[in-house]
Amino acid sequence: MSDYSDKQHLTTLKILIIGESYVGKSSLLLRYTDDVFSNDVGATIGVDFKNKKITLDNNIINLAIWDTAGSERFRALTPSFYRGAHGAILVYDVTARPTFEKLNTWLEELNSHADKPGIVKMLVGNKIDKEGREVSRKEGMSWARAHNTLFIEASAKTKEDVECAFEELVEKIIQTPGLWEPRHSSSSGDPSKVNLDQPKDGQGSGVGACCNWI
Repeated sequence: MSDYSDKQHLTTLKILIIGESYVGKSSLLLRYTDDVFSNDVGATIGVDFKNKKITLDNNIINLAIWDTAGSERFRALTPSFYRGAHGAILVYDVTARPTFEKLNTWLEELNSHADKPGIVKMLVGNKIDKEGREVSRKEGMSWARAHNTLFIEASAKTKEDVECAFEELVEKIIQTPGLWEPRHSSSSGDPSKVNLDQPKDGQGSGVGACCNWI
């Protein structure tokens, strides 16, 4: 178990995972939080939720990750869960073009319900391990460019670029002025001691290390 006793704390960041059913949203979440994968993961009913703590520049960041149902019949359950989100991952299946074509609908819903200005968005093309690709990487990048989002392709099954997708999103959130507020640890007693050095694009593990910021 990691020792966080000497680290500062940041306010919890709320991240949403949205997209059509069976694009692998739950698999991406489980791979990132628990490093597991199962072909038997069923469709999410309503909303699922997991926490994960990561460290960045000697600070703890608590990620509250919400996995929303893609099925239309559960759509009415989710609007309130958009509120307070700092970032959102829009997922499609690169082997199923209809899931890519529905991205505009999901983006509209996100923009309608999200209440934080400057919420960071990332487009993830999942299942790149599978044969029968129907959506090219170029198409994904073009959509991301048109809608001003980060973009990456990944595989929950093989783990390829899953961690990178989440952590690049977090770093972009941290770099966005006014989107989040740091919280000092109770032991320090001095909020001025919280110091998160923001990485510059393309340096270290900052934005641009493995994602495309369009």
